[in-house]
Amino acid sequence: MTDRDRPPSSDRLLDLLADGARAEATACLDRLAAADSERRKAFLRALREAAGERPGLFEGLAVPLSEFLTDDDRAVRLTTAKLFVALAAAEPAVVLPVADRVAARLADDGEFYYVRARCAETLGYVALESPEEVGDPAVLADLRVGLSFDEPEVREKLAKALKHVAAGDPSRLRHQVASLADHLEDDRELVRYHLCTALVVVGTEHPERLSVAAEAFRTRASEDESPYVRARAAEALGTIVRSGSPVDPAPDLDAVESTFDDPPSFLTARVEFLREVLHEGGSGKRPDDPGSVESIREGTDPIVEEITSPAGDGECPHCGLDLSDGGPPTCPRCGAPRRST
Repeated sequence: MTDRDRPPSSDRLLDLLADGARAEATACLDRLAAADSERRKAFLRALREAAGERPGLFEGLAVPLSEFLTDDDRAVRLTTAKLFVALAAAEPAVVLPVADRVAARLADDGEFYYVRARCAETLGYVALESPEEVGDPAVLADLRVGLSFDEPEVREKLAKALKHVAAGDPSRLRHQVASLADHLEDDRELVRYHLCTALVVVGTEHPERLSVAAEAFRTRASEDESPYVRARAAEALGTIVRSGSPVDPAPDLDAVESTFDDPPSFLTARVEFLREVLHEGGSGKRPDDPGSVESIREGTDPIVEEITSPAGDGECPHCGLDLSDGGPPTCPRCGAPRRST
């Protein structure tokens, strides 16, 4: 067997990419397609580890890599989808040439739901920098409709993608406020948080659109078990009031905070924002204030980290079951991943 026929190594591919040998790198991937599934998975996992640190190396390689999104082995497809998430998070432009292929995997109802979830996540990162590429009505429909029917893990990624679509261009979802607000009672905290966040972003440019969801925001601000969802709902209400539209009745702001023994500053700041616009006509125009795109884009990831960090000592963040250290990757009661962002 010659070197040309032998299955490639990931190190060899990365060396070729570092040297700018794109044609040879593509030939490596062609040979990889003929390797056994375990080698394909190991190869793609190694590329995923490199993608976050050196995404520029993969420029021009998205198309040949996307062939593995339709691999016969489900685990290979999932590993490939995770690779694209890593690339899109680090350098969305690298994934842009295959956004349509990623969207096609999301739209395939027969695809393994974890693959679809990762494809939704990839599209969300692309939308942050190139919202027009993910603003196609059919893609937005796949993201939105899936909130009603998909598995919980997929719904979380769909909601996250919609949040990124909004952050990339707040106008993209301005006609979807009512339909997205219908899902603010989802049993997953991250779904509620991401959707509330998306709607607040829409309100930064189209605050008048949020009024149709005022009742849903008032309910979330008053009753949601998550202080972070309450915070975003209060922020949405403040955005509505600041635009000159009434919120009647306003939530009991003291009660919004007092439910929690030690409310996070994220909640107290947004309650204060709502209190200010309700009673003092404050504008909250500083870039880092609640109700601005800047504060949302820069502040969302740390909040997601807080939400997904297990509450207490080894406690499932979704259902509260005590989980021993070093236990299974999923909760035995609700089946949720121990960490999911």
